[in-house]
Amino acid sequence: MAAANLRPEEGPGGGPRRGLWRRFCRCCCGRAASARPWDAELREAPARSGPQAPRPGQLVPRALLIGCPQDPVAHHTADFRAPVPVVRRGQPFALRLLLPRALRPDSDALCVELTLGPSPQVAKGTHVLIPLGERSATGWTAEEEGGGAEEGAGPDGGHALRLRVTAPPRAPIGRYRLRVRTRTEEGGEYAAPFEERNDVVVLFNPWCPDDDVYMEPTTDLNEYVLNESGLIFYGTEDQIVERSWNYGQFDTGVLEACLYILDRRGMPHSARGDPVMVSRVVSAMVNSLDDSGVLVGNWTGRYEGGTNPSAWAGSVEILRGYRRTGAPVRYGQCWVFAGVVTTVLRCLGLPTRTVTNYNSAHDTDVSLTTDIYLDESMKPMERLNTDSVWNFHVWNDCWMKRPDLPAGHDGWQVVDATPQETSSGLFCCGPCSVEAVKNGEVFLKYDTPFVFAEVNSDKVYWQRQPNGTFAVVHVEEGAIGRRISTLGPGAGARLDVTHLYKHPEGSPEERRAVSTATSHGSRGRRGAAPPSPSSPSSPSPPAAGAVSLRVGAGRAVAGAALELWVRARNGAAAPRTLRLRLAVAAVSYTGAAAAAFRSERHRRGILPGEEETISMSIPYAEYAPHVREALQLTAGGTVEESGEAVAKELRVRLHVPELSLTLLAPAVVGKEAPIQAVFQNPLPEALTGAVLRMEGAGISCPKALRLGSVGAGQTMRLLQAVVPLRAGRRRLVAALESPQLGPLYGHLPLDVAE
Repeated sequence: MAAANLRPEEGPGGGPRRGLWRRFCRCCCGRAASARPWDAELREAPARSGPQAPRPGQLVPRALLIGCPQDPVAHHTADFRAPVPVVRRGQPFALRLLLPRALRPDSDALCVELTLGPSPQVAKGTHVLIPLGERSATGWTAEEEGGGAEEGAGPDGGHALRLRVTAPPRAPIGRYRLRVRTRTEEGGEYAAPFEERNDVVVLFNPWCPDDDVYMEPTTDLNEYVLNESGLIFYGTEDQIVERSWNYGQFDTGVLEACLYILDRRGMPHSARGDPVMVSRVVSAMVNSLDDSGVLVGNWTGRYEGGTNPSAWAGSVEILRGYRRTGAPVRYGQCWVFAGVVTTVLRCLGLPTRTVTNYNSAHDTDVSLTTDIYLDESMKPMERLNTDSVWNFHVWNDCWMKRPDLPAGHDGWQVVDATPQETSSGLFCCGPCSVEAVKNGEVFLKYDTPFVFAEVNSDKVYWQRQPNGTFAVVHVEEGAIGRRISTLGPGAGARLDVTHLYKHPEGSPEERRAVSTATSHGSRGRRGAAPPSPSSPSSPSPPAAGAVSLRVGAGRAVAGAALELWVRARNGAAAPRTLRLRLAVAAVSYTGAAAAAFRSERHRRGILPGEEETISMSIPYAEYAPHVREALQLTAGGTVEESGEAVAKELRVRLHVPELSLTLLAPAVVGKEAPIQAVFQNPLPEALTGAVLRMEGAGISCPKALRLGSVGAGQTMRLLQAVVPLRAGRRRLVAALESPQLGPLYGHLPLDVAE
């Protein structure tokens, strides 16, 4: 007997219309089985219920299979190593149902039921009832697949019904429970049990034009959604360096950890379809403050009971550890927070990239200036310097529409999980429209004033006067927010995105943006003097002087002498005498400076139009306690003839060697591949307590390896074995951390054969 074709007729607009399953005569005995609505059985839906004892005449499904071989490719989810199928909303996926007989269109009915979370509700989109050939209350559809049904399917015969189920493009994401309910005239309704093997994970879909995270189909999607590794930039504006990071968003256990993060925060399941709210929750949960989130931040330099933030090679070990124990992982700093956020958001389907801002300001009073206080001798007054300038700061851009903002603010949004300041009482930041930052629209949510100050505030130097007040002695415009960097798609090179965050320095557009922003800041207008710590007002900045300073350094190599210089130029028509104070101190990447370990005073006469150079040579023994930090040269002085004050700063990062990785035999799935790691100790002293870590997406790596002593100048060769788990192009990332030397990083591309 030929199987009945259950494909519904299409109504106006192409959608399924109430036809085949509802066109039945309603007599005095009530509606036919195929015409009655499906009820949400709340008492049963949330539980993993056992099989229902069938009654005679009921239509009991023999088997249910979710997905088909084509789905993972079509949904861009083929690389997920998850226990259940993973699909994307706004796109159909296959469901194959094995029945003992064919459906009878005039008397049978079938419904696909899905639930999300512990308390699903139809009105909130977390309890979904999809009558075959119709549309659910929240836009889900279930249609018979073209080609008809299969007779004689299965070892005992029967009837295979092939369906295509589609989640609407704004459906909540998460792990749904799925079952099928049937109804016949003679036997009534049968509800198959919810079984874990029939669960399905629904994610955001940046390939779907109707999804709020849609991105035009370019190489950007391959980079910002599918790429499992990348580069994170750090160092200083003049010494940009890079390190590899393993995102591993498709690896075993990572998807479960990402969904657990949303659960741990208690995020309502009904709100999980909104990328604005999901990204905001992730920014709060990746740090441990407020909510026992993923990572404990630590900037003390002491990491007992945890891992030095510089030692992590990627996100996978961190996320698996958090999911396994439920306790925050120790420790992280900005690049670790950002690397984990990239993993989580890419895993959930949001296009995301890791972004580094050089000379990143931390404005503590929303003044939109970064204020540095100096005493009469031009020595920094650290107790007053609450603002700071980080050598670099790392956050994330994620791509989405912003229906909650005025038109023109879709696209890249800043999300920052590093706990710096609170937002609505929580340590989180964003999502903040990059376009709003560029135009100074600090009145738009979320956290735009803070991000604007990070990239476009002025650096203002204040000197204490004999009467106790403070006067502006120098203003650096354009010093903040430099060479904003991310990994570009395709070529794998650094991409400068400063132009997305700010107009060209000094341009009319940039001045308008600054004026707009500062009119909403704590001072109300650009150029207003910051309140003096000891006086309610301060003098206006003096005019630019005739004596100028430049500072610089030779090649700074860890273990070698550090050569610094200051050049003073006299632009006046008469000779000038300069009294100059030079100080060198260690400064963390967050801008926190230690006490100066070298200080010098100089008095130099400078002829008109001439330049004087003052040099400093600092041996390794003098800076050895600070080799892991940047070194900051502060030059400040006074011109005797005019009283003019001059000041300049320079931060230098010490260069360390790379960690070299070499594959010694072909890489094959499931077989050990030997890896040789080589590095040289550049210091004139031994390294002790060094630890080597490796990570790679689709690669099983050994546990962290603790090394013995590595002598001064010694070259160390280590042999490690990894096991590739997936074929294709893979990247192995390694990090070597020691107490005496800064971190060493390396990476190795692997072409893995089946």
